[in-house]
Amino acid sequence: MSTLRIARERRTLQAMIELYCRGVHRRGDLCEECSTLSAYARSRLDGCRFADAKPVCSRCVVHCYRPPMRDAVRAVMRYAGPRMLLSHPLLALAHVVDGWRSG
Repeated sequence: MSTLRIARERRTLQAMIELYCRGVHRRGDLCEECSTLSAYARSRLDGCRFADAKPVCSRCVVHCYRPPMRDAVRAVMRYAGPRMLLSHPLLALAHVVDGWRSG
């Protein structure tokens, strides 16, 4: 099940993980840790029961990430979130709008 909202969320999260890995791990391609996180996040998004009505993860009533992965995604978002405005402005703007809609 791949809806437009989930597909955009998947692109946004992938872009954030790539920014994080490049900046923190100093890798041109994804390291094993970031690849694992990316695959896990994709699997969680693919199984999201909210589909197009999905809120941003920070406002979701169902926490579908295991605690260690949730902490890893938080670190990625904390690092990559502000940098998304420069590297992926449309995805960043869409994410902000999604946050307003789900709030």
